[in-house]
Amino acid sequence: MAKPRQPPPKRTRAQATSPPASAPAERRSTYVEAVALYERGLAALQRHDYNGAADIFESVLRQYAEEKELHERVRSYLNICRRQAAPREATPKTVDERLYAATLSINGGRYDEAITHLRLVRDEDPDNDHALYMLAVAHAQRGEHTEAIAHLERAIALNHENRAVARQDPDLEPLRADDSFRATLDTPSTGRPDRRRPIRPRTAR
Repeated sequence: MAKPRQPPPKRTRAQATSPPASAPAERRSTYVEAVALYERGLAALQRHDYNGAADIFESVLRQYAEEKELHERVRSYLNICRRQAAPREATPKTVDERLYAATLSINGGRYDEAITHLRLVRDEDPDNDHALYMLAVAHAQRGEHTEAIAHLERAIALNHENRAVARQDPDLEPLRADDSFRATLDTPSTGRPDRRRPIRPRTAR
């Protein structure tokens, strides 16, 4: 769903009652502060300090309630912290458990292991665009461009929002010079998008 990435700042419409000149500056300042705290949480997560990271992510939710776009990512990593700290079965059995295990495997650079988990998800749920996107990432990191692009094309066909995600995803950097990859991102979407949500959480390193 793999490195944690800082989300790009996004502007949101200021409240109608806010002064037009000062509201954007206040918004950006709040966002920068929230992102700085969020990054501290990611650093703790990378050190495997799951309890410390969870405390920091919870602080982001408490102190910056207005940063709704950041909250989705914070909650995703908070969930990882809680699940990692809690006892769990060694062998994932459900789709969600396999996706979670694949995320951790990609985080640790264990791409063969991630692909094993993701293929089981794909076999059980062939239209799971999350799993297909992650397969694209794992194959890209292994230098397997043909497999990566094939999975990415399928993920985009199922959920057109994956195209926008792929355009900015550093985990797909090995594919940037590939003409087929660029063609995949440039091809207009056709048909009705699947109702699946875009990839969350994404690969975290």
